[in-house]
Amino acid sequence: MAQPNHDPITATADAGDVLGTYLRSQATAFLRGLRLHEESGADAAEGSDAARSLRGAARRISGSLATFRVVTESSWADGLRTELVWLSSTLADEHAYAARLARLMDALHRLSGSPELPAPRGTAGALTVGSARAGALLERQLTLARTRAHSATLQALGSSRFHAVADAVAVLASEVPLDSVAARGRVGDVLVPLAEVAENRLSAAVAALPPCRGSEAAPSPYNADHDGLWHEVRRLLRVHRYAREALGEDVSRPAAAGEALDRHRDAAEAAAASATAARTPRIAPATAYALGVLHADQRHEVEAARLEFEHVWLREPAVTPR
Repeated sequence: MAQPNHDPITATADAGDVLGTYLRSQATAFLRGLRLHEESGADAAEGSDAARSLRGAARRISGSLATFRVVTESSWADGLRTELVWLSSTLADEHAYAARLARLMDALHRLSGSPELPAPRGTAGALTVGSARAGALLERQLTLARTRAHSATLQALGSSRFHAVADAVAVLASEVPLDSVAARGRVGDVLVPLAEVAENRLSAAVAALPPCRGSEAAPSPYNADHDGLWHEVRRLLRVHRYAREALGEDVSRPAAAGEALDRHRDAAEAAAASATAARTPRIAPATAYALGVLHADQRHEVEAARLEFEHVWLREPAVTPR
C-alpha cells in the first residue's frame, strides 16, 4: 500500500481539514485493496498483497480514530474502529500461520547444518530424523490452523458485518463525520497535543520494558512472560506512527523500530508454536529434542529483535546476544 506523503502541515491549519484528508486517503486505499482482493480470484500472491493493503488501511483508520477521537463524532468513531480492528485481526490470521510455518521450516533447515543438530554422515545439510519429524509435525499443526483461518476469512468477507464495514469506509472516503467544535481548531492546538498523548503512552510502555539479555539486570533468556509487554509497545508504536503520518511528519524512525518489533512478534510466536508442538503426546525423544533446539533458536531471535529495537529507538549500538 502506498504510504502517505509527508507534505508539510502548518500548525495553523484546520484540524478537521488535516484529519479528514488523511482519513479519506486511507479509506480510498482500503477500497482499492478491497477491489484488488475481489479481482485476485485464485491468485494467492495477489490475494495476499490485497489483504495486506486492506489490513494496513484498516489499521491506519482505526488507529487515527483512537488518537483523534475527540475531533470526530465519537460514537461513529468508536463503532467503526471496533469493526476495523475485528477485520484486520481476521485477515491477519491466515498470513500469520503461513509465515510462521515458513519461518520454522527455514530455521530447521538452517539448524540441521549446525553442530547442535548434526546431519547424518554423507548427508551434510540435510535434516536429521528428529528435525524432519519435527517439521512434519509443525506442518500438520500450522497448515490445519491456516486452513481454519482461511475459512474464517472467507466467511468474514462474505458476511453482512463485513459489507457494513465496507459501506462505512466507502462513506468515509467522501465524508468524514467530524465534531463541529474541535474540527475548527488549529492543528497545533488540537491534533498535535493528541499525538503527543499517544507518544507519551508509548514512552511509558517502553520505559516499563524489562532489560534485554546482556545487561546485569537482564532476566533469564527464556523470558516469554515478558513478550506481552513488547507486543503492547508494538501496538502503541503503530498508533504513534499513524498519528505522525496524519500530521505529515517523517516516520522513518518509528517504521524501522516497528520492523524490529514485527520480527520480535514473529519469533516469539514461532517459539510458542514449537513449544506447543513439543507438548504433543507420545512424540519421539529425537523429535522433542529438535523442537527444543528450534524453540531456543527462536528465543534467540526474540532477544536479537529486542536489541535491534533499542538500537533504532533509543539510538544505542546493537549487540547480538550470545
